[in-house]
Amino acid sequence: MYKTFCRTYQHTLKLASKWMNYRLPKVVEGKNSVLKLPELVRKQGIHHVLIVTDQGITALGLMQPLLEGLHAQQIRYAIYDQTVPNPTITNIEEAYELYKQSHCEGIIAFGGGSPMDCAKGVAARVARPNLTIPQMKGLLKIRKEMPPFFAIPTTAGTGSEATVAAVVSNSETHEKYALMDPVLIPHVAVLDPLLTVKLPPFITATTGMDALTHAVEAYIGLSNTEETRRYSREAVTLIFDNLYTAYSDGENMEARKNMQKASYLAGVAFTRAYVGNVHAIAHTLGGFYGVPHGLANAVLLPYLLEFYGETVHKPLAELADVIGIGASYQSVAQKSTAFIEAIKQLNRDMHIPDKIEGIVNRDIPLMVERALKEANPLYPVPKIMNKDEMFYIYQIIQP
Repeated sequence: MYKTFCRTYQHTLKLASKWMNYRLPKVVEGKNSVLKLPELVRKQGIHHVLIVTDQGITALGLMQPLLEGLHAQQIRYAIYDQTVPNPTITNIEEAYELYKQSHCEGIIAFGGGSPMDCAKGVAARVARPNLTIPQMKGLLKIRKEMPPFFAIPTTAGTGSEATVAAVVSNSETHEKYALMDPVLIPHVAVLDPLLTVKLPPFITATTGMDALTHAVEAYIGLSNTEETRRYSREAVTLIFDNLYTAYSDGENMEARKNMQKASYLAGVAFTRAYVGNVHAIAHTLGGFYGVPHGLANAVLLPYLLEFYGETVHKPLAELADVIGIGASYQSVAQKSTAFIEAIKQLNRDMHIPDKIEGIVNRDIPLMVERALKEANPLYPVPKIMNKDEMFYIYQIIQP
């Protein structure tokens, strides 16, 4: 009965999504494209913006060209750079207070997934000042337009510059959850590959695998469409063609540009077709232990694809053909296995482990509960998991 309820919920949501306003951000891309943003901000009549970032970005001086451009356009700015990995409600509330005190009229998110999520949380608070972040947890709780929002990713992985989601951590309860509403899709996405050149190889690897997880989960989910499948296929192709190059040769501008494009396309795909159990489990690992999201996804993805078994043979076989490894195999099952093996090999080539250190057994029951609550009934996964199956996944990812 419960699985029937989940599938009915997902089918209804898929039908309803046809009438949702899934806007596409205006994309500004290419080397030094960040220099074009100040003029875009000025043309919208904005005189004061909040920039949400983190201390690592500030220390590297990556924002300096943007700040100089804003100054030249006579646009004042306030900077919140205290965002932590897996941003907290406290981060959001601090940045929101700065937004109000500075009389800001727009938001620039500058950084990886954490500043993006923090900035979206601020935007949600601006749109709904009478609601707390926990009250906006889940699907379609905001429903009011946020202020002009400009996203500048410095990693190629989260796709947050194109998505409906802001992922928030409650540092007191170790809970990690998402706010999901089409109003959180940024208005402008700036894809400047120069901003990703200084990324350490391991972060390049894990954020790239985050993008791959988005594309694959969107592709195998039951709420995909021809449009989202097209975005996913293009993203998967770009990732297999470019991620290892970006990892091993960080100065390769073509690989960096293509990975940014892949991340964006995967973001567009999963914001319409949703993610799945990989993300539900990864969020608990981030909430309890601070495991970086991309790392958790990279480790979990092959395990979950194997768990799904024949329910994903056909779509994974199609992806095997997309990346050019399917021709050597005759059956759909063989192609599917080959695609999973290609993911494992990519992980190995980039020295990503196949286990997660630090999981405490006594935490697993609560993590199972939270992962199931996130996944069901929302995520249109190929196979709906029960407690025992979810528990099994936590067990096999332990060293």
